[in-house]
Amino acid sequence: MTQTPHLAELNFGTLKYGWDDPRSKDFVDGLDLVNGIAAQSDGFIWRLPDDDMDAAQRDPAGAFRAQPGIAATLSVWRDAPSLEHFVWNTVHRQFYARRHEWYDVIGNSHLVMWWVQPGHRPTVDEGMARFHHRRTHGDTDHAFGWAHLQDAQMWKDRNCSPASA
Repeated sequence: MTQTPHLAELNFGTLKYGWDDPRSKDFVDGLDLVNGIAAQSDGFIWRLPDDDMDAAQRDPAGAFRAQPGIAATLSVWRDAPSLEHFVWNTVHRQFYARRHEWYDVIGNSHLVMWWVQPGHRPTVDEGMARFHHRRTHGDTDHAFGWAHLQDAQMWKDRNCSPASA
């Protein structure tokens, strides 16, 4: 019996002002709230733990090359509607609406999604390989954005950045 695949997502960007800058305070202070709501959301399966993501972000030989101010999330969801509901129907939406305050949004909104088998926990390197595949080949079944998901529509209604779609 084949199990229904789950949806993995990696999103990342570089903060305008850095983690310790007072202009990033609302973003930094809201991370525990947003991540807590994600963890309690129907369809949430897993998120790379903070310590592991922090290590990946600081690793000079890693996927992010220790660029200052990198903020990233790697998570797995039961399906696209579950992730879409979290992104657009929870407090996350308020943070997305304020992204211009914290990020230089043009050219700095990086998202990739892909299907994984139940139980698989993707790595940052895996996510970055999928991101680079999408950047090179556009949306494919191997790596894609919101526009590739037929059952995801809220991103259109919420005026999602085309770079993130």
